[in-house]
Amino acid sequence: MPPTTRPQVLDAFWNLAAERQEIFFRRLEGQPGPWTADPILATYKFCNAYRASDRVSQYLIREVIYGDRQDYDAEDQVLRIVLFRLFSKPETWELLTEAFGDVTVDSFRAGGFGEVLDDAFGSGRRLYTSAFILCANRAYGHQRKHRNHLALLEEMLRPGGLLTAVARARSIGDLVEALQAYPLIGPFMGYQLAIDLNYSELCDLDESERSVAGPGARRGITKCFSETNGWGDERIILWVTARQEQEFERRGIRFRSLFGRRLQAIDVQNLFCELDKYSRVAFPELKSNRSRIKAKYAPTGPLPEPFFPPKWGLALTEEAFRPRRDAVARGCRRPRGASQGALFPSPLRA
Repeated sequence: MPPTTRPQVLDAFWNLAAERQEIFFRRLEGQPGPWTADPILATYKFCNAYRASDRVSQYLIREVIYGDRQDYDAEDQVLRIVLFRLFSKPETWELLTEAFGDVTVDSFRAGGFGEVLDDAFGSGRRLYTSAFILCANRAYGHQRKHRNHLALLEEMLRPGGLLTAVARARSIGDLVEALQAYPLIGPFMGYQLAIDLNYSELCDLDESERSVAGPGARRGITKCFSETNGWGDERIILWVTARQEQEFERRGIRFRSLFGRRLQAIDVQNLFCELDKYSRVAFPELKSNRSRIKAKYAPTGPLPEPFFPPKWGLALTEEAFRPRRDAVARGCRRPRGASQGALFPSPLRA
């Protein structure tokens, strides 16, 4: 028997996915704000519907994986991807590239990298994102977390290490298990790293074959389903991922996919995390250990044209960006959209 839903919360999940994606496209097209009539989305900070569209993932894909250099070998790519994601902070990556130039196996020395990070940490700089809670034990005998993570990278680069595991992986699950075998890598971080490695040309695995729910997604699932009927979080995520087209259609919601790419399990996992945040305002009666949304939305400049793994074959053409360029050229002042006061703008409705 499928899980028992809270219909209003499940409706909010699909509306959230569609409206957050609309915000992405409105900004991409150069429309001026406000980009939504939903007061919660307009007030607070939410991640994109697609993980690959978020700022940090875009930096990883554009700068770290598919940068200007075309001659990174497979070992270089493994190093670059894992090093970046362990910190998930572009500023930390740039600190290291400023000190050592291009990050490759030839330039990587845990001791030298550690000294630069020691100095930065000592001066009060934050080295890590707050998005992930990373294991911080002294698995390699160092006092500082970043020193242990650099030692972890050294272990991963040994012959027969992570590169071999990536080459042998036949599924995202295989890759998650290989990553979890290392110290300091728990199930959720292993999953995130597996998805990042799969953005590259090192492997091409089905992203919706496996999922691992993080703490926020687990809270969102609990709010969305009153009874799971024995289903685990992963099964629910995969079930929701498989049903997306019929769920949007049933509600009359127009969902603009990512240039033809449907939501993957990693995106649905993230959306459940965002649903947990959204519900703190929309459904405050659904209690959890988090009662408010901390981050307010602060408008930034126009979105750069996105870059996604070329192997996805997305329909990013000149035509796709024409509305953005035309709007910028016209100095358009009024966003396409809904009457104010409607919870979601009318373009969402088919």
